[in-house]
Amino acid sequence: MSQNPFFEAWTTPFGMPPFDRIETGHYMPAFERAIASHRAEIEALRDNPHAPDFANTIEAFERAGADLLRVNLVFRNLAGTESDEALRQVERDISPVLARHRSAIFLDAKLLARIEAVMNGPQWSGLDAERKRLTGRLHKGFVRAGARLSDVERARLTEITAQLASLGTQFAQNVLKDESDYVLWLCHDDDLAGLPDDFRIAAGALAQTRGKPGQHAISLSRGTVESFLTHSTRPDLRETLLNAFLARGENGGESDNSATIAQTIALRDERAQLLGYASYAHYKLDDTMAETPEAVRGLLDRVWAPARTSAARERGRLAEIALLEGQNGAIRKADWRHYAEKLRRADYAIDDAQLRPYFPLSRMIEAAFFVANKLFGLTFEERRDLKLYAKDVRAFEVKDREGQHVALFLGDYFARPSKRSGAWMSAFRVQQKLEGNIRPIIVNVLNIAKPAGDEEALLSIDEARTLFHEFGHALHGMLSNVTFPSLAGTAVSTDFVELPSQLYEHWLLQPEVLRLFARHVETGEPVPEELIARLKAARGFNQGFATVEYCASAFVDLDMHLSADKALAEPLAFERDVLARIGMPEEISMRHRSPHFTHVFSGEGYASGYYSYLWSEVLDADAFSAFEETGDIFDAATAQRLHDFIYAAGNLRDPKEAYLAFRGKLPGPDALLEKRGLA
Repeated sequence: MSQNPFFEAWTTPFGMPPFDRIETGHYMPAFERAIASHRAEIEALRDNPHAPDFANTIEAFERAGADLLRVNLVFRNLAGTESDEALRQVERDISPVLARHRSAIFLDAKLLARIEAVMNGPQWSGLDAERKRLTGRLHKGFVRAGARLSDVERARLTEITAQLASLGTQFAQNVLKDESDYVLWLCHDDDLAGLPDDFRIAAGALAQTRGKPGQHAISLSRGTVESFLTHSTRPDLRETLLNAFLARGENGGESDNSATIAQTIALRDERAQLLGYASYAHYKLDDTMAETPEAVRGLLDRVWAPARTSAARERGRLAEIALLEGQNGAIRKADWRHYAEKLRRADYAIDDAQLRPYFPLSRMIEAAFFVANKLFGLTFEERRDLKLYAKDVRAFEVKDREGQHVALFLGDYFARPSKRSGAWMSAFRVQQKLEGNIRPIIVNVLNIAKPAGDEEALLSIDEARTLFHEFGHALHGMLSNVTFPSLAGTAVSTDFVELPSQLYEHWLLQPEVLRLFARHVETGEPVPEELIARLKAARGFNQGFATVEYCASAFVDLDMHLSADKALAEPLAFERDVLARIGMPEEISMRHRSPHFTHVFSGEGYASGYYSYLWSEVLDADAFSAFEETGDIFDAATAQRLHDFIYAAGNLRDPKEAYLAFRGKLPGPDALLEKRGLA
């Protein structure tokens, strides 16, 4: 094994991780050394004989653990994108160790006492807003972790946290195993019926990587599955693929997540009870914009009724089309997207296969960069000289209007067996000014089917929207301009973090953007103006379906954590009971079923918080109206406020205060309902 690169300063361009030198065997020694170093730093802080003040307590806490953060960011990112069994074993081994290490810190009553001494001391009134915000957030973190509890209770919380970390890791690895093991082979010409040429090419490329050149293979990547369900004219194959997709994590054997869900719910509920909360949902939502389960339920109920009504109308229209084609039975789950695409063609003359050539991946990346330039003055220069962690990853240096370095942005766009499904933003380094002007290294990860050879990947509207969504998150990380890393970038409440990403989606379908970047991959011709008009007219199309599949997952997430005693016995039966209670249409499936609901069960980021996308959508619908009201979707003054109070501000303010500073008022759900065509 080579010299461990985590034991040295990195002299790579932009301080990037030296990916070409990092080996799996380096991680555990690096973690062990970094944990020991962090523990020593915390103990020195805790036992400092001098009276607590901001510098020797709060700032010292922020400075501690830099080596551990560096190792963990690299490891977590590569465990999600370049996983193999050796890396998964490291993940299983280190997750409970890290959880116990963090618990030992945040359950330390002496550390909490020092923080409270700062808050009650003579220095407090003279601290600026950012330092007070950091201290307050740190204090809340200790209290919510259980630092005020008895020794026995704190010991139990430590064990709960470690067990939850192991369960979350196992849950995610089980889902990845089911996804990476499955292939739907298309061995005959009839199996390809209805599939667009670019999809066939990508399926052929995947078959070749799976050792069967000349055949075609379909994976369980969401984008691939949804495209197949849209285009395939083989109802039997559509149903086979959808059933496999919905059954991830529920196939029996070692990768089945049923027991993992039950154990996770039980442990989360026990922790909440120890901390004095009525349920885990009450505990989790106490530190969000929503604040209470009742507020979340109120929003979901407000949207659910019109969504179901709209979905019922949509179902009726789909049944009419199916009947014309000789299908006399009910619309099935595997039929919906297929007939919805035909209905969209009939109502709006929009065809996904016709649209895809106008949305090549390279141009959509350029479009996302263009909007960032118009709003925030950013420029993006591709760096082909950097050594990255996978051959398809692209790197861009980001600069501001004055040509100053802002960030390094990595785009990891294509699906591969080593990568978990979905799309996300992450960081290899977060922004801060505590140790100098440290600029971030941000990555977007997508799972677009990779075409063969030098063919251009062609995106569906949904895939292009996902690209813009994740780039909105990336901007939130790249534009961050705070002093302390704990407040930087996306370190905000779950139901606020989706605002920058969902808001950014709005610019994708604006005529000013489409005319420049939605150009035919072969002819270079811009998307026709009348097609732009049809796209805008179709913005509310099929939104009953989309809202129902999303809200169903949010209801199940909330109810499982509100009624843990009922969910424990048989989580999947509880899931069915919740769907029956809300009147889930039989022909629509949940967007994320519990056995593969990684948002909720592979970690705690979105546990009791999947509603956050809808909550943030209330904000983003109103926020884009701020631009529309000026008559200029790139209005400079509005963009400056958006930059200062949302994208660059991290967690400097309470989310409500941040939104008020940008917009001047808090919105209700009416703008969301109108945007989705549910008003």
